Amino acid sequence: MTHPADLARDTAVVRSPEGPARYVLDLPPHWNYFMPSGGALMTAALRAIAAEIDDPTQKPLSATAIFCVPVGHGPLVIDVVVLRRGQLATQVRAALSAAGGPSPGLEVVATFGRERPGPELGLVRAPVLPGPHELPPIDARGEGGGSPPFFRNYDCRRALGQPWWRGDRWAPGLDRAAYWYRHLVPQTLPDGQLDPLALPPLIDTMPPAMFQLGGPALAGTIAPSLDLTVHWLEDTRREWLLTHAHCRRARAGYATADIEIWDDEGRLVAWGNQRMLLRRRPDLPPSR
Repeated sequence: MTHPADLARDTAVVRSPEGPARYVLDLPPHWNYFMPSGGALMTAALRAIAAEIDDPTQKPLSATAIFCVPVGHGPLVIDVVVLRRGQLATQVRAALSAAGGPSPGLEVVATFGRERPGPELGLVRAPVLPGPHELPPIDARGEGGGSPPFFRNYDCRRALGQPWWRGDRWAPGLDRAAYWYRHLVPQTLPDGQLDPLALPPLIDTMPPAMFQLGGPALAGTIAPSLDLTVHWLEDTRREWLLTHAHCRRARAGYATADIEIWDDEGRLVAWGNQRMLLRRRPDLPPSR
């Protein structure tokens, strides 16, 4: 039996003696699709950024990752540069690469900041969808056709869309997909809040919206990230998180999507967007 992985443990970084702002980790394959989740790699880079800032009063506000070359699991190196350190906000850049590999594999620019007084505007409503307890779980080793290791770390339930990984005949056209996720190893901070750095891997789950739009004709297609942006909007103590993704356009070998993360009490916890590169799965023969 495969046990679920602990994202916080797997992406924990330590300072390297090789440089004043260099961090290292050994990322296991638990967060792989065919390669590690871009969101999990982003989380690792953000942990190095948080360690370099070393100020628990500043939380992540926004971050964008640019994926330059593929990075596999295994030993990783992260070099951090503080661009500006302010009383309210700190802006930082981090370059992550495989140890001994091309550099950078990906680069993250992030803003961390303190909460401050201000108006609360734009309080939109959560999508009206079945709750997690109204839906059956997806079997990560069965229904997904032997799903990648990534999905074995979550209790995952489909709230909107078709099971796109199956060859069933279903009509394409819906440009959205929604799934409930719950970490099987809880990702909470000592104060009981959800660790905000546990969110990038869930933000990086937008391709199902594209598969709903394209239908079964996209079987055999993968959508690795060219970039990934996360905006953290509100804290939550809830376990269940709803990913509500919208594919806005796919053409010329690329796709664009955005995603909302809601908790099960209707809080908009985070928002993200992504540009994806469309290509054939590496384990399949070339198409004719």
